[in-house]
Amino acid sequence: MAASSSLRLILGSSSASRRQILAEMGYSFTLLSADIDEKEIRKEKPEELVVALAHAKADAIMEKLRDNGMMKEILDSQETTLLITADQVVVHDGVIREKPSTPEEARKFIKGYSESHAATIGSVLVTNVKSGARKEGWDKAEVYFHKIPDEVVESLIEEGDVFYVAGGLLVEHPLTSPLVEAIVGTIDSVMGLPKSLTEKLIKESLEEP
Repeated sequence: MAASSSLRLILGSSSASRRQILAEMGYSFTLLSADIDEKEIRKEKPEELVVALAHAKADAIMEKLRDNGMMKEILDSQETTLLITADQVVVHDGVIREKPSTPEEARKFIKGYSESHAATIGSVLVTNVKSGARKEGWDKAEVYFHKIPDEVVESLIEEGDVFYVAGGLLVEHPLTSPLVEAIVGTIDSVMGLPKSLTEKLIKESLEEP
């Protein structure tokens, strides 16, 4: 679904894959990132954690909009402005994994995916910037890998992209995509922005009185 001329979207993310997915959905948007310390927010359940983090990102970006003068411009405009924030964790053997912080941690994470499947839990939050109304949801997918060779693990660590994704989990990468045995769910959900959920929340936000 393409964006209407009376809709303005802000994607509150620095993720290249989320930018790519939202563009594939036919939307044009501006980018703002939230500078929050994700480690400060802790929840036992992964679903609660990713939703809480999406709210924290939205709070930080709303503050940024007020500070940089964009909020006044949005309030004066006839357009509906929606802010999309999202978060994702990987769950492996019952343990929540965020972005790996060291090569050792990345190595442990990636090698583990050869032994048992990984699940991605991702949230989407759509905030109506003018009214403050929010619509939230989360989505889950599972990824099963064939054996991941050590040389692939080392190449991924050396390249560095694994440090910017939850659980160091890359499915679309040229080195790992041939090793994916099966995905239960959608590839866009694994990549951090489930299209159907995002579309549903945008639609619900636009239907708000």
